[in-house]
Amino acid sequence: MAPPTAAQPEANGLGITDDDRQRMRFRKAMARKKRRDREAEGEIKELNITAMMDLMTIILVFLIKSFSASSITVTASEDVRPPMSTARATPKDTIAITVTPKSIMVGDKKRVDLTNAAVRGGDLQGKLILPLDAALKKEVEKLKYIAERNPSSPFNREVSIIGDKRVSYDLLSSVLYTAGQNELENFRFIILQKNPD
Repeated sequence: MAPPTAAQPEANGLGITDDDRQRMRFRKAMARKKRRDREAEGEIKELNITAMMDLMTIILVFLIKSFSASSITVTASEDVRPPMSTARATPKDTIAITVTPKSIMVGDKKRVDLTNAAVRGGDLQGKLILPLDAALKKEVEKLKYIAERNPSSPFNREVSIIGDKRVSYDLLSSVLYTAGQNELENFRFIILQKNPD
């Protein structure tokens, strides 16, 4: 048998030459590199904050739209002691007029100062309370403006009256008359709920 030469590489017992081994090593290395490249494509190298902010915004809008409150905002004052009742009607968010022995407020702003739980002569024209009339006109205009642009919140002509139990009927009827002159015809009287025993 002739000794192996460079042209004839030495074969081992399986018939695999050095060239075959190199080719197999090269194929394995290429397969490893392809696998590493595929795995690297699936990795998150940096956090995409824009997509997360979009998601959080959508969730926030959903929660705000689905939130429903069963109470209205009532301006707390030491002068107001609403009457007690066992009524179970759910309050709605409307224009709120608070009548105390010292003042009349629209929302949380004082509009009329009272003297001895009565309107001063200069602020009264018949049964119309002039400063209250001016404030309600602004509120009604605002509600109508919103209703024109947003059909889901129509102008429902409702007003909530938060009256102290010590307020006279004459003062309360003047407040109701003034509200009626400003297209606020549906009155809601706010009371404290009494626990039934």
